Amino acid sequence: MQQGHQLIVYTDGASRGNPGPGGYGAILMWGEKRKELSAGFRLTTNNRMELLAVIAALEALNKKNISLTVFTDSQYVVNSVEKGWLKNWIKTDFKGGKKNRDLWLRYNQLAKDFNIKFVWVKGHADNVFNNRCDVLATTAADGKNLLVDEGYENEQRYL
Repeated sequence: MQQGHQLIVYTDGASRGNPGPGGYGAILMWGEKRKELSAGFRLTTNNRMELLAVIAALEALNKKNISLTVFTDSQYVVNSVEKGWLKNWIKTDFKGGKKNRDLWLRYNQLAKDFNIKFVWVKGHADNVFNNRCDVLATTAADGKNLLVDEGYENEQRYL
């Protein structure tokens, strides 16, 4: 990899109603290179979309064992990882009905291949990349031919 460049990722999730139609947006940046990702779902939650944005970004990477910084306005995502909540949830097999088990396990498996640092940024402020991710996420949520968030919809059947 080139010296002086670091992989930077911005992510955001949105839900129209919570639950409701939702979407995520992500921007991957390596030097001058940029890649935008987004997808919309017919029924989901804001927290699921915030986390799925991170997962989608990690799944889009074709190199492993690299360091990256993820900037997100989701305190849920940042705190779950940086404060060790996820480790405790996994250790107790998500006892207490922690939501989004499917996505957290998916994230945890992906994260083993990277050195990830999360940084919280204020949402709907003056951060151009966070604002762009918000546009990607809300546009995806408002789109046609929305995908099925199977993890969420299957979980709701058993509640």
